Amino acid sequence: MPMPHEPVPLSRAEPPEATRSRELAMEERHLAELLRTARQGLGLSVAFLSRIDDTHQRIEFMDSELPMPVRDDVEGGGRILPLEKTFCKAIMDGKLPAVIPDMRAYPEAMELPPARVAHVRSYVSVPVVLSDGSLYGTFCAAGYAPNADLTERDLALMNVLARAASAIIEPWVRNKQRLGEVERRILPVIERGGPTVLLQPIVALRSRRRLGAEALSRFPQEWQRPPDVCFADAHAIGEGHRLEVLALQRAADQLGQISGYMAMNVSPATLLTSPCIDFLDRLPLDRIVLELSEHDPVEDYDAVKAALAPLRARGMRLAIDDVGAGFSSLRHIVLTAPDVIKLDRSIVSGIAESSVLSVVTRALVELARAIGACVVAEGVETEADAVVLEGLDVDLGQGWHFDRATTASRLRDHYRLRVAV
Repeated sequence: MPMPHEPVPLSRAEPPEATRSRELAMEERHLAELLRTARQGLGLSVAFLSRIDDTHQRIEFMDSELPMPVRDDVEGGGRILPLEKTFCKAIMDGKLPAVIPDMRAYPEAMELPPARVAHVRSYVSVPVVLSDGSLYGTFCAAGYAPNADLTERDLALMNVLARAASAIIEPWVRNKQRLGEVERRILPVIERGGPTVLLQPIVALRSRRRLGAEALSRFPQEWQRPPDVCFADAHAIGEGHRLEVLALQRAADQLGQISGYMAMNVSPATLLTSPCIDFLDRLPLDRIVLELSEHDPVEDYDAVKAALAPLRARGMRLAIDDVGAGFSSLRHIVLTAPDVIKLDRSIVSGIAESSVLSVVTRALVELARAIGACVVAEGVETEADAVVLEGLDVDLGQGWHFDRATTASRLRDHYRLRVAV
């Protein structure tokens, strides 16, 4: 039970999620301050913010001068009330004024649950409207005794506070809408068993023989979102680990249809989950290269190394992806000792015309040799780039110059030398 004057975030009555941002907590405190300002400024007992939908009013945040229990019933003093039985609905419909100094002056109001059960006797309510003009709910203050000091002038204060509350609430509303849209896209893909997985050849630059293929997830084109954004969206709704493992399964289903190794992508966080470890443990690990993206942070390298150790002991190779795209790749390399370093396309594409890119690539190749790692160049798009990369002792290449991601049946064993254009 809250102490007197302590705001009660009713919609947050459950323990907060571990991932709740510091900014969100600060916004909640600002909202609590607005409610306290309304309650104290009007000399009333309670101030609250409500959310209104087509059928109900839900009190989401409350500030009270007295300890109040948090109830979920739909009658009387609970936080949820049928909309038709609320003062706010009557006010919006013009049946009651926005400022009510004495509820007893309105017999129809005295029949409603807030007056009959909760014994509210004075009331002020203003709408909370979002920037697009849509109604979010109401910003209200109530007293348990008549208050002759309440006048129409108090609406000015309440309207200012309601607009401030709207500015705080809107990011929550838009994020909830965004997550709802993500759920409507992602959940059907999960129910169908995961994304489509295509394979892009990984080719030895010297012999042009295909040694492996990278499994790449593909989502519906109409989404107009790259795969990394789709996976990030899935993580935002708590389905990211599940979607990643389904993608791994879709990739593994094609192992029997191709020769050579298969490179699979996984985030460090998903790697540490039991479903992922259990799935990887069932694969022919001597044919698997597991790629950890340079872009994904590693929170606990010791945990990652412990999870990888038994898999690598059975022949699985570890690759660090997107090396050169950011600052964390060297840390990844030093702390995980990978078997494969994959050069990001940002330092590969156009290398034939850039001495700077050649210097960077040569340095990364030397680092790879020092730790006994193989080097793969991503984003090879011209024969001229392929030739320069071969001259820099890069082992393997992949990119549109050889082939785009395709089906297992369309992979070739050799990708012959092409004349530079």
